[in-house]
Amino acid sequence: MEDEVDRLVAAWRRERPDLDVEPLEVLSRVSRLARHLDRARRLAFSEHNLEPWEFDVLTSLRRAGAPYQLSPGQLLTQTLVTSGTMTNRIDRLAKKGLVERLPDPSDRRGVLVRLTAEGRDRADQALAGLLEQERAILAELSRAQRAELAALLRQLTAPFDNIPG
Repeated sequence: MEDEVDRLVAAWRRERPDLDVEPLEVLSRVSRLARHLDRARRLAFSEHNLEPWEFDVLTSLRRAGAPYQLSPGQLLTQTLVTSGTMTNRIDRLAKKGLVERLPDPSDRRGVLVRLTAEGRDRADQALAGLLEQERAILAELSRAQRAELAALLRQLTAPFDNIPG
């Protein structure tokens, strides 16, 4: 079975035989798959009236376990955004009733961000929708192939996840 990347690679090999275009065979497919995944994620989230960034913050809190709260700094670490962006996001989610700010009992100046019951329900429903979309994307692969692909991708992404700062 031939795909668009095969045609792209063949064209570059014809036009630039002096270059090794083998990385395109993997990374162009990863890039194309990322675009399809982004569309699937947006669809799953829109069905629950959430933006992707809202899902990211809500599910960070949900994964924290009861009482589903984190400091803004912990949310920064998990979502990879600036403090100004996170403050804005927390404000917007609080206005929608999906999170609430509470005083941090261990730091008089600090706050904790806690998921509300509605926020938890929306996160759970959106996650179920996302998993349904992702299962459809992976449907052509066997369980063993999915495990092998996950291991290979982990090998490629782990160094990026372990870069300090």
